[in-house]
Amino acid sequence: MSFNEKDSNSVSTAELDVALINVLKAPKNKRAKVPWFYAPVFLLLWFALFFAVVIPLFSRLPDGVTIAEEEQKPGQFVAERAQRILLDYDLIGPKVVGSIANEEVTVAFLVDEVEKVRAAMRQDLYDLEVDVQQSSGAYMHWNMVNMYQGVQNVVVKLSTRGSTSESYLLVNSHFDSKPSSPGTGDDGTMVIVMLEVLRQVAISSQTFEHPIVFLFNGAEENPLQASHGFITSHKWAKNCKALVNLEVAGSGGRDLLFQGGPNHPWLMEYYKNHAKHPFATTMAEEIFQSGILPSDTDFRIFRDYGHVPGLDIAQVSNGYVYHTIFDNYAAVPRNSLQNAGENVLPLVRAFANASELHDTDAHAEGHAVFFDFLGLFFVYYRASTGTILNSCIAAVSIALVCVSLWRMARVSEVSLFDISIWFGILLALHVLGMILCLGLPLLMAVMFDAGDRSLTYFTNTWLMIGLFICPAIIGLSLPTTVYYMFRKNLSISHAYHVQMSLHAHCIVLSIIAIILTAISLRTPYLCMISTFFYSAALLINLLSSLHDRGYFWVLIMQIFQLMPFFYFCSLFYMFLVIFIPMMGRNGSSINPDLLVCLLCVGGVFFALGFVSPLINMFRWSKFVMLGLGIITFIFSMIAISDVGFPYRAKTSVMRVNFLHVQRTFYEYDGSVSINDSGYYFDFQDRRLQYPLEDTTVNLTGLHSINADCDTLLMCGVPCFNHRWCKARSTGHWLEREEPVNIPGNASIELLAKTVQASNNTVRYEFELSGPPHMGLFIQPLDDVAVSDWSFIRNMLDEPEDYTLPYQIFFSYGKDNTPLKFHIDFVKSDGNYDVPIFELGVAWHYVSYDYERDAAGIKFINSFPDFVHVMEWPTLYKRYVL
Repeated sequence: MSFNEKDSNSVSTAELDVALINVLKAPKNKRAKVPWFYAPVFLLLWFALFFAVVIPLFSRLPDGVTIAEEEQKPGQFVAERAQRILLDYDLIGPKVVGSIANEEVTVAFLVDEVEKVRAAMRQDLYDLEVDVQQSSGAYMHWNMVNMYQGVQNVVVKLSTRGSTSESYLLVNSHFDSKPSSPGTGDDGTMVIVMLEVLRQVAISSQTFEHPIVFLFNGAEENPLQASHGFITSHKWAKNCKALVNLEVAGSGGRDLLFQGGPNHPWLMEYYKNHAKHPFATTMAEEIFQSGILPSDTDFRIFRDYGHVPGLDIAQVSNGYVYHTIFDNYAAVPRNSLQNAGENVLPLVRAFANASELHDTDAHAEGHAVFFDFLGLFFVYYRASTGTILNSCIAAVSIALVCVSLWRMARVSEVSLFDISIWFGILLALHVLGMILCLGLPLLMAVMFDAGDRSLTYFTNTWLMIGLFICPAIIGLSLPTTVYYMFRKNLSISHAYHVQMSLHAHCIVLSIIAIILTAISLRTPYLCMISTFFYSAALLINLLSSLHDRGYFWVLIMQIFQLMPFFYFCSLFYMFLVIFIPMMGRNGSSINPDLLVCLLCVGGVFFALGFVSPLINMFRWSKFVMLGLGIITFIFSMIAISDVGFPYRAKTSVMRVNFLHVQRTFYEYDGSVSINDSGYYFDFQDRRLQYPLEDTTVNLTGLHSINADCDTLLMCGVPCFNHRWCKARSTGHWLEREEPVNIPGNASIELLAKTVQASNNTVRYEFELSGPPHMGLFIQPLDDVAVSDWSFIRNMLDEPEDYTLPYQIFFSYGKDNTPLKFHIDFVKSDGNYDVPIFELGVAWHYVSYDYERDAAGIKFINSFPDFVHVMEWPTLYKRYVL
């Protein structure tokens, strides 16, 4: 903001204060309300504070330390060195599991960088061990068996010479990437941060007690396979007692602590004392763990399979480039590396000396409530303490409101019963306002979605002000505004009435806090913060008699609202920064505007809940409502114009995932019922293919596959992983005239079919070979069940938790040995000379080690520049056996 803008706001604030004082000094019949023309100034002041304070602090990053400054700043993280290494990492390109780039080039790159650290290390103080692990295993990932073979980890253990500690600190990030993306942000940024942290610890004279294991894992995107391989089979895994997991959900910006523990609040104590740039919230943890986000991290694997408590930290800005070709070196600012390094380095040093690591189980003492304030300081306390705080502050707030109502009755010389009736009316109107605060933005979201105009704010996020924020303010304030327009009762002053409308908000917050606390949520700390500052201001007003002197109480009340306003604006702005880019990859089944408008409503309710009712202290407050309505209309017209088109080239692209599929369906007698080629689309957002109409890409004949889901195994398509398969009914198919050229070998061989008379089952034995990513779909026919197989048995032992068809996802890194497996079926009549099951087999040629054919390349190049495509050839065969 410029100097002149700031000066203008200062004058406006002073004028508003003078106006209030003049109203207070005026004769009684003229001091009902403040002049109307100060109302816009009042509202704009809060918007100005958001842009002048919240945005700069949210975007603040430390200056990157250069190599030239290293001698003057010993022991500090050096962002310039990290940035140079990151460039080399970026030049490797996409690092898909099983590709040469991932399994050979990147592994060799990491080993070489670790050896450079060894050369610079204090040999007299430290020991450094390197292990390139290949692991195989399987676990359940949602509704599929996630099976892997020969995936790689580069594992480094740094320990102080002579250390006898058998408790290790684990620091993790992953070096693999999605197809087409170099993964320089996700998760190259944190890989490089780990390398520089390793270097700084290894060259330091500050020794540490517990060995540190740096895990560079090579299969997170697959998903989460290498971390499972490490924690279940590596020789150092059983010694790892605490974790710092480092992720990126975009590129650049600050790093958010969004998960901790579980049940280890001491971890938050270390974060508070040692993280230089705190950025965290319990609300993010509860949202992430609810499963509504299309994301997961290795943290869950270490927690569930290794019972290792820790911190899950991720950079969250610029999610538009996440998993795209634009997640490259240019998108990662040096200062962002410095910010991450200045958090991770002191945390690693502190945890490596933590006495709690000797016996972490002894410190498992419940969850923690945690949050930062604009990155300036960090607050944490145990959930049990939060229960007491929420309940006590809610009770005190209710009590102070009661005292205030009694005081109004006494000063105004009206009965407390009458005051209570008027307050009850305002409380009911406020609840109605809350309903409208939610309902009006939701109505906007539904209307825009019904008109195929969802995601209009995707690039131009400022559109949310008119589309969702102004309707939320209107809804919150409208019932009381209408009430004051027709109120005839002048027994008590208008200032008291306005004050009671704020009291109503305080009571509602207190009740919400008590209810949410009772069901063991930690997010009610938001209500606690809001009511605490309001109650503090109310107490001062009551003790100083400002409570009864017209609008003087407003000055104290609004001063005390500054801190919660700044906090809530920062919090919900952060969620919008995270969620809006995610809406471009959240699938087509859910209207993304609903979630975004809920975040806007939450921001208005908490940040302006004690501000918006004050609109009614101005004359002609109905015109304020009218003005907000006009703003909503103007923004709506802008949103349905070209300005509201969601996507822009390079900066905020439309994501289109598709497979070049050659498919063959074999019947029981060996005949072929389907033999064709086409493109199988898994569109990533609500708008589906419609933004591609009238562009250079030819989608003539594209149709939904939903109708095939009742008759064909897996809707007739080779969906890739759990997410693709879960959303397969929303997939689309585009016929292709030229057969897809499959760029590699693929086979599945039936080795034997054996009827086992002892248990009346039949066993089918197979051998599967092909590219590093393959999938199996198993559908028993009528009156047939799977009794056993060579995969993990979760699906068979817990049939109520898993649905047919069974999905087996299989991938490999370095070890391409064919997969041999068997399946045992049981049939009540024992007749196995009839069709028993359907078997679908998908061979995915994901990496660029496999060439796309000429027709496929031409099709890829036909997409407009606002589209990022993620694609690969796939061979799909379905058998009836």
